[in-house]
Amino acid sequence: MTELTESFDVVSVGSALPNARPATTPKNLPHRGGDANPSAQALKQQFGDAILRVSVGWGETTVFVARDRAGDIIRWLHDDPSQQYDFLADVTAVEYRETEVPMEVVWHLRSLPYRRFLRIKTELPKDAPLEVDSVWSIYRCADWLERECYDMFGIKFIGHPDLRRLLMWEQYKEGYPLRKDFPLRGRFSRSEQLRQALAANPESRYSMEELTVAEAFSEIPDDMRRRLASGERTGE
Repeated sequence: MTELTESFDVVSVGSALPNARPATTPKNLPHRGGDANPSAQALKQQFGDAILRVSVGWGETTVFVARDRAGDIIRWLHDDPSQQYDFLADVTAVEYRETEVPMEVVWHLRSLPYRRFLRIKTELPKDAPLEVDSVWSIYRCADWLERECYDMFGIKFIGHPDLRRLLMWEQYKEGYPLRKDFPLRGRFSRSEQLRQALAANPESRYSMEELTVAEAFSEIPDDMRRRLASGERTGE
């Protein structure tokens, strides 16, 4: 059992709200419009033109932000006492079929003390590098979330300490499975997929931790050999 070495405060949901009442499920919400999350107006006052637009659907607020300010905005939402978005629920992306429509990176944030949900989006034009700042230094749980987004969509998170594939193996060459241009059967023929599967050494797909006891060193990629030789113990 892991022993806790640092003390921490237990945060109860709604603890920052005066006269907080038990949460209830809202009903009869409009599809479009309605009251926006108060954090949207606070963001406009704090960041001005970096807040591109705000929309409300089914009671949920989405804030579109400038790509080069996304990291600063999420940092402020996390750190500011009036916001306290202390929980990152997800990092994902959206690609639309129309080539002229930018891809979107999406962060789902929750403030437990204020009992708020906020969706942050930024747009990445497809004719420019698909890159945005990592929020790993703010939320450690972004480690795997950003790796999955990189693996499935090819979006690079600048500042991530270990950005590599998570669901597909590191040598996967067929592209990014959740992109619209990815063929349903893959880019290779069935026979080529079978040939690659039969030729693969399953032990070379193990995590860094497992590779320390696997007899597959001679068949793993050079970059992974160097990481192992340096004593790295990243794991999966």
